[in-house]
Amino acid sequence: QVQLVESGGGLVQAGGSLRLSCAASGSIFRINVMGWYRQAPGKQRELVAAITSGDNTNYADSVKGRFTVSRDNAKNTVYLQMNSLKPEDTAVYYCNAQAITVEGLKWVESDHWGQGTQVTVSS
Repeated sequence: QVQLVESGGGLVQAGGSLRLSCAASGSIFRINVMGWYRQAPGKQRELVAAITSGDNTNYADSVKGRFTVSRDNAKNTVYLQMNSLKPEDTAVYYCNAQAITVEGLKWVESDHWGQGTQVTVSS
């Protein structure tokens, strides 16, 4: 019952910026962690950035200083501000949420994924 919808991807020139958004909806009790993963052709999916409900953040070394993750808990939305983009940032970016939902009379924590949004950085 959790849906994640990403937006903001596109084509940008090296050195440019993009801002990704991911809005979660559904029967959510609490989202403990929201984050962004990316997957480039021929490579494994990797964590880009994550943020907890307490605004603790974690970044991949490759994006530190360039990307900023933030969230609006009231809106169940996470953002990824990407600056100084490089061609190696080209990938499909996926939103992820570790959410607690109610199934019957039980609380269940599980991962949920968005459909992905393409980010292409030209040289």
